[in-house]
Amino acid sequence: MPGDDFTERRFVELGPAKICYRATGSGPALVLLHGFPLSGLTWRKVVAALAPRFTCYALDLVGLGDSTSRDAQDFSSGRMAAVFQRALRTLGVESYALVGNDTGGWIARELALLDRERVTHLALTNTEIPGHRPPWIPLYQWLAPLPGSSVVFRRMIASRALRRSPMGFGGCFVNLDLLDGEFGDLFVAPLIASSDRVAALAQFLVQMKFARLDRFRELHRELAMPVAFFWGAADPTFPLERARAMTSQFRNVAGFHPIADAKLFVQEEQPEAVARLAGDFFATAS
Repeated sequence: MPGDDFTERRFVELGPAKICYRATGSGPALVLLHGFPLSGLTWRKVVAALAPRFTCYALDLVGLGDSTSRDAQDFSSGRMAAVFQRALRTLGVESYALVGNDTGGWIARELALLDRERVTHLALTNTEIPGHRPPWIPLYQWLAPLPGSSVVFRRMIASRALRRSPMGFGGCFVNLDLLDGEFGDLFVAPLIASSDRVAALAQFLVQMKFARLDRFRELHRELAMPVAFFWGAADPTFPLERARAMTSQFRNVAGFHPIADAKLFVQEEQPEAVARLAGDFFATAS
């Protein structure tokens, strides 16, 4: 496991935004962005393997984990990336490799567009695909702005049966037993315990606009850095073949690597494989 310095929450305040991050390791900078509705702690096992070679920064997305903002626009993909760009500059991160899972991969692409002169490598794992809508998320986006939605979300999260169903985390894991124990303690229990966290989660859903994501059919061509894909092969949320087809939109594809026995949260199910592939990729010259 990473040292105690990774589990320690640290914060950067940037106007209305307060960005939570965790950092550990030594060597070139590596920035890790997580998916919905997790936090940077989802990278804990990957970071444990990479910290001897890289200085790892795991940021919480605005509205998820412990990153917050008083400005609703900071929850949107483009503004969130701009806040992260400022946060990394405040931390003195000059150039860095970047990896994102799920919606963190969407934000990673926004950040790579903004910071293209400083992002040396980009790795995407099981993330949004232009023109594709993941199951259930459009329904949750419709529900999020309605009165009482936070209560509904908390009740859904609190239900073990719903958590294990396709409406919850059932589509995120091959091995549903991983939903209990550490994963539940780190990511499920805090949402059940806090109405404020669930309200922020709802704001996140409202501000993430799929019309913006669809523009990446063209915007992907603007990313000149090497891009690699590490994909949980059994993922029903962002299917493997759709992901493979998306690679044609990029100029500099360094590899597409299916990972067996994993779905959406590949870093939770197969952290050793993700760390090995990422370490090899990030060690190559850009």
